[in-house]
Amino acid sequence: MKRLLSIVAVLGLTGLGIASAQQTPSSTQSPSSSQTTQTPSTTDQNSSMPSSATSANSSQAAKAFQGKIEKSGDKLVLKDSASGTSYHLDDQDKAKQFQDQNVKVMGTLDSATNTVHVSDISPATAQ
Repeated sequence: MKRLLSIVAVLGLTGLGIASAQQTPSSTQSPSSSQTTQTPSTTDQNSSMPSSATSANSSQAAKAFQGKIEKSGDKLVLKDSASGTSYHLDDQDKAKQFQDQNVKVMGTLDSATNTVHVSDISPATAQ
């Protein structure tokens, strides 16, 4: 009985060794195909992220916006005096203390919603 189990075990291990040897050349011969199949899955994972996370990842470094903090409806916006463009501000508390003043806002722009994600607001310096 033990001898029969030993023979079965050896044949089983040998069979696994043969199966592994047969799979190794095919995976060695086509490493690009295995990489190709991995690349789309990585892309698929990124595309399944919420759009806000994707836009945050694609955002650039903070930049300066200049204009005047004005009331628009029940929200404060930054009105760029040069272009006339109004930007929504995500931090209304920071903006409130600068209402009706010319300011420099540091932040990143979410162009999909025309919203500046504010990191800092300071009074504009005269040029």
